[in-house]
Amino acid sequence: MNQPAKFGRRIFWIALSACICLLTACHSYHIEATVKNNTGAPISLLEVDYPSASFGADAVAASAQVRHRIQTRGSGLLKILYTDASGKQIQINGPTLHEKQEGNIDIDLLPNGKAEFHPTLNPTN
Repeated sequence: MNQPAKFGRRIFWIALSACICLLTACHSYHIEATVKNNTGAPISLLEVDYPSASFGADAVAASAQVRHRIQTRGSGLLKILYTDASGKQIQINGPTLHEKQEGNIDIDLLPNGKAEFHPTLNPTN
């Protein structure tokens, strides 16, 4: 076999091995978060804090929802902050999230500054 053919075959196998390594080793863990405004009135300045980052919205109409894909770094509490229709600032602590969790979490904002958290996460801790 001539040198160019050997070189081409070697490059092919190196490239194939690299692709396999990237596809199997680079799993990205995400949590699909949905915040539902079930307070009965519009809210403003919604902020959802989670380990290493946050997301939010300027305003969320009554019965509307906000979705965001999050990725945690480290562990920590999920925190919800918003301003209700009367101008009162609300802060609610949720469950602890951990790095490498994935799945879904539904957050239902309720009247009187209450919330329900419905996580479906793996691993659970």
